[in-house]
Amino acid sequence: MKVVNAENKILGRLASHVADELRNGEEVRIVNSEDAVISGDREKVLDDYKQKKDRGARDRGPYFPKRPDNILKRTVKGMLPGGPEGRDQLSSLKTYLGEPLDEEYEGIDVREGDELRNRNYVKLGDVSKFIGWEPVGDEDDY
Repeated sequence: MKVVNAENKILGRLASHVADELRNGEEVRIVNSEDAVISGDREKVLDDYKQKKDRGARDRGPYFPKRPDNILKRTVKGMLPGGPEGRDQLSSLKTYLGEPLDEEYEGIDVREGDELRNRNYVKLGDVSKFIGWEPVGDEDDY
């Protein structure tokens, strides 16, 4: 089982790396989901995610998650094959807010937000708050 720290990792690159691990039969746990970053202009990123959230209706889909750990899981799901094979692979993935696991994290070779050329990025936790997620508990500790 691999435990990956998502802090300051670019969302798409992290998700593709995790999807490769799941396709190889690994079990993966991702901690600090809210600290993953999405590269791009802040206003554009927030508008894109707001549009995804507003696209569905309450009585019919598509349903888009508000919580950062579920957004990360859905991003990985989109990089896996469909059908029973993809569902089996996705069942080997767990995502967490914060650091609930007392295990060592595996260092993965994925670009971080600070390595971007112009450093335009938004944290996944900020995107989630923008589309309506309300963290329970301490505001600083989402």
